[in-house]
Amino acid sequence: MSMELRMFVAIILSFGIFFLYQVVFVKEAPQENNEPVPKAQEANKQPLAMDEDVRVLDEKPLQEEVGVPSPVRQGRTITVSTSLYVAKFSENGGVLKTFKLKNYKESMGTDAPMKELVVLSDEPAYTLGVSFLGERVGGLKGAVFDASAGSDLMAVTERNKRLIFTWTSPEGITIVKTYTFLPDAYEIGLGIKVRNFSSETIDNNLTISLRNSLNGAEESRYVFSGPAALINGELKEIKIKKIAKQDKYVGRIGWMAYEDQYFVSAVIPQKAREASVGLGITSTQVLEATYIDPSGPVPPGTERTYQYRVYFGPKSLESLGSVGADLAKIVDFGFFDIIAKPLLHVMNFLHRYLPNYGVVIIIITIIVKLLFWPLSNKSYQSMSQMKKLQPKMAELRAKYKNDKKMMNQEIMNLYKLYKVNPLGGCLPMIFQIPVFFAFYKMLYQAIELRHAPFFLWIDDLSAPDRLFSFDFTIPMMTAPYGIPVLTIIMGASMFLQQKMSPPPGDPTQAKMMMFMPIFFTFIFINFPSGLVLYWLVNNILSMGQQYYVTKKTA
Repeated sequence: MSMELRMFVAIILSFGIFFLYQVVFVKEAPQENNEPVPKAQEANKQPLAMDEDVRVLDEKPLQEEVGVPSPVRQGRTITVSTSLYVAKFSENGGVLKTFKLKNYKESMGTDAPMKELVVLSDEPAYTLGVSFLGERVGGLKGAVFDASAGSDLMAVTERNKRLIFTWTSPEGITIVKTYTFLPDAYEIGLGIKVRNFSSETIDNNLTISLRNSLNGAEESRYVFSGPAALINGELKEIKIKKIAKQDKYVGRIGWMAYEDQYFVSAVIPQKAREASVGLGITSTQVLEATYIDPSGPVPPGTERTYQYRVYFGPKSLESLGSVGADLAKIVDFGFFDIIAKPLLHVMNFLHRYLPNYGVVIIIITIIVKLLFWPLSNKSYQSMSQMKKLQPKMAELRAKYKNDKKMMNQEIMNLYKLYKVNPLGGCLPMIFQIPVFFAFYKMLYQAIELRHAPFFLWIDDLSAPDRLFSFDFTIPMMTAPYGIPVLTIIMGASMFLQQKMSPPPGDPTQAKMMMFMPIFFTFIFINFPSGLVLYWLVNNILSMGQQYYVTKKTA
């Protein structure tokens, strides 16, 4: 074989061997995937489990929103007006500055200003502020949001309206606060969206705060004022002086609130769940109640939504009941709640037909008296029989004046002989005591009686009655100072009622009973005039019934 032929065969064999090697031994290289990897997976190297409040963002932030400093500006103030309130919101933090109620005044008088629920003077302490634990989002503390309102005045008259505040941090974290206003409700919707365009996960809890000044806040010995929360289905009211000992409460939080005698501000999460509420008092005497949301983290490239409702308004069972979430539990009459709330419902029902709450109180007193009528009859019959026995008892005291043991024994035999119960006259009073205290609690806390007039000088059934106004103080009397005419009349009615009753057998007890009308008059001198009216009408009805029973059994 020639040299050229051998060379040709060698070349052919070489190509054959190379081709066979490629087919048998060399595997096909995988094709490159050019599809973009989501940022959430790129950062964590694995897919994340998303809950219903988190979604992956499809859009990208505008270039000027991230990493480009914007000039500092003074935020606008947007005024929102409905049929029930006037509220002012600030772009500085997207927070609530003031909240005034149109249907309630600070004091009596047609020219009195509207009742203000949010009383704050320094801007960093405005209410409904949003933050993260550990100040996770830089710049949020002094953030100036952009409001969606083209005008500084928003009138909410016929349909719901929204006010949207938007702010983006230098790292690319956007916070959107959306307030939804209803034309005829004290409830306001609050939605918060956290859009994470940054490269890091936000794993700190979001917080929302209620703030109110304690300077000038009305304090009462009889009605609670301060922070409250619905924890594990039960109302928890925290006294201001106890915050230093315990400033955090954990449990199934239904809502958190700040309340006083007649009004309440509350933040209500979308659903009750295991969370915590933190409390604190600043150096400027501002109370801060903070709801720490238990929701999970916000990964890069995702958006989490937080839903709340807020309530700023009266402690009215009707208004609170329309909100739901057991917010009506904040109207608490304590041990006598089971009696006081039915009385309140009856009072509000009667007021639909009788526009004067004083007249309503008189009607309720008559109804209560009718309910106790049979029991009172037995009491007055016993008192009438006791009165008949007074001469015989006087003879026994004279006969055994030196032997008290024998005297008491003979008096008890006298009771048995004539079948008289010496305690029979006290039973109606004992059974009426719970009703009295329930009435007291209800009248003292019922927003319906605040600034409600009766007649003549009684222009506020929730306040003590005062005829005239004195510039000097009167001992044992709280301001305002004047003549408590209704209270004096009530004391006189007690004196007349006592004169109609048989005197106690014991002379010492008889002397003590003489001071009872005076004692009660001083007790009632600072009570709400509505309660004094109830007790006066009850005394008059009791005297009438006692006179009727006495004449019948004579």
